[in-house]
Amino acid sequence: MGSGKGATSSSSPGQMDASISELRQKHQQDLEQLALTAQPFKTLKLFTFAVIQYVKHVISYLLEKGGYLVLLSTVIVVVGILLVNLDGPHEKHIEEISNYARFGMWWIALGVASSIGLGSGLHTFVLYLGPHIAFFTIKAMQCGRVDLKSAPYDTIQLKRGPSWLDKDCSEFGAPLFKLEGGLRVPLSSILSQVQIEAVLWGLGTAIGELPPYFISRAARLSGGTLNIEELEGSSGEDTGVIAHYMTIIKHWFLMHSQQLNFFTILLLASVPNPLFDLAGIMCGQFEISFWKFFLATLIGKAIIKTHIQTVFIISVCNNQLLTWVENELIWMLSYIPGFASALPPLITKLHAVKNKYLTASPRVHLNTKVKKWDFSFAAVWNTVVWLVLMNFFCKIVTSTAQRYLKKQQEKELDAFIDKLSTSVNIH
Repeated sequence: MGSGKGATSSSSPGQMDASISELRQKHQQDLEQLALTAQPFKTLKLFTFAVIQYVKHVISYLLEKGGYLVLLSTVIVVVGILLVNLDGPHEKHIEEISNYARFGMWWIALGVASSIGLGSGLHTFVLYLGPHIAFFTIKAMQCGRVDLKSAPYDTIQLKRGPSWLDKDCSEFGAPLFKLEGGLRVPLSSILSQVQIEAVLWGLGTAIGELPPYFISRAARLSGGTLNIEELEGSSGEDTGVIAHYMTIIKHWFLMHSQQLNFFTILLLASVPNPLFDLAGIMCGQFEISFWKFFLATLIGKAIIKTHIQTVFIISVCNNQLLTWVENELIWMLSYIPGFASALPPLITKLHAVKNKYLTASPRVHLNTKVKKWDFSFAAVWNTVVWLVLMNFFCKIVTSTAQRYLKKQQEKELDAFIDKLSTSVNIH
């Protein structure tokens, strides 16, 4: 750096401090300017170096401490390749296992993508799991039965949709549940059909909360402290009422962070909580054991939170929540003068619309207009998903490159301070 070259043997302590401060300011400017949109080539270069460095660390760690693990993994991979390529009666079982493995990895990966990245994660519940639960509930309500899947893994996955989504209700058979009081399929029956993917997604969200914990714990064990604001990224750039109240809540949370225990972590993980990353950071700082943190997070996110979200979506889509709201509104409006006489015909019309919605429509033959509309909707939805994925990728690349650059800057600063100290001691 220029400030390093400008240091002379006659540097005074005041000049040393000025030079160090100047170098730190330059480092901070370089970090702020480093972004995939502003400096794409430099950012990608540093991101590549960071990935190569991480791969080297993983390989060296496995070779030093996990030689048996590498050997076992190699044997499993070789056996798997042989089973896949050899013909025989085992082929259908291998294919079934492969389908289940892809199903599990898909939903777990979506959960990880949703929670990783300290608030900048991909909102996969809104993009995938939520719509999947809603579509299944609506289809079950229309067909009057829940045995729609050809297998547990017959769900939305990468580059393919579920087989039951485009089928006509007549292909599944006669309805098993009758329409009574605006309800057709019980909530519990639908919940059991979408429970596996919801729990797998919740497991992924729990795994995605581990990086802040490990980073904070590593900083604590190395004798340092973690810069919370730095981990929160660009939180200081947020403005507005919501950001103001979020900052107040964050400060309150940090003041009471020493009271974290298993039940506190469980409570924070069981509700939609954008500040849960801070819980992981604080748990690492106060050296809360890994299993206490992970088990509380796993139970809260994979069991309690996912079931709350799933039950809510099912309740909305199978009209249980809407029926309750309708009954409450009818009860309230009946006490308003003039509304009592107008309510019966209005309720009759609403029920007619509801019954029409819940009745399976007759099978429609191929129609050009319908096909064009379906294609357009799919194209728009895929475009939105890809834009969100690209934004998520840009954030991950930028943050990784910035962390790598900061480590290089810290090494450069230490070397520069050592050089100045040596120069002062000599003279």
